[in-house]
Amino acid sequence: MMETMFPFTAALLAAMLHVITGPDHLAAVVPFAVESKRKAWKIGLSWGIGHLVGMLSIGLLFMVFKELIPVEQISDYSEQLVGFVLIGIGVWAFYNIYKRQNKHAHLHVHSEKAPVIHRHTHDHGQEITHAHHHSPQLKQSHWASFSVGFLHGLAGIAHFLLFLPVLSFEKQTEAFSYVIGFGVGIVLAMTVFAFVIGTVASLSKNGHNDVFFKGIRLAGGLFAIVIGVYWILSA
Repeated sequence: MMETMFPFTAALLAAMLHVITGPDHLAAVVPFAVESKRKAWKIGLSWGIGHLVGMLSIGLLFMVFKELIPVEQISDYSEQLVGFVLIGIGVWAFYNIYKRQNKHAHLHVHSEKAPVIHRHTHDHGQEITHAHHHSPQLKQSHWASFSVGFLHGLAGIAHFLLFLPVLSFEKQTEAFSYVIGFGVGIVLAMTVFAFVIGTVASLSKNGHNDVFFKGIRLAGGLFAIVIGVYWILSA
């Protein structure tokens, strides 16, 4: 039991540090998490899974098709693309802040599928009642977060350094335990981070502290753009 727990724990800590100490990782998730608020943990979960899939994909390409496919070039191009994507996320965050909102908001009840009480903006016009449909923005954010995480996983051959300990294990169970721990660490770290950011955003929004909420959104967008520009110039 101890033989498998040590590789799992070591990989778990290494993966969590890998995620949290990467400013490009955090910059990619913050704007989505802020907009999603209480469901932000799902954004982090999607990014973590995407990142893990991307790392495993580039690893398989490197091991199987090392001589046939220019894996290093794919990684380099992915790094540059990550920078442009981060800038795009930042611009999207600014758009959400400053887009025109000539609407008002209040609590109301839906009975389309199940009664739901919530708050969002809409136009009444001259009508006493109104009808509208909710856009699947959160699902789109999940896919976008997964895609960015996958792209991050493809970027950087340095990811292989984190898997080098696997080669030192004598038993396959230890190597397998390390890989599982690494995957859990990536997903757990970003899920918790997104949850914290979303909780702060939700508390500020529900507390009617619009200035603070807008400041969080602004900081998240600016953070993504700055890291994106740096990523492009350093790639």
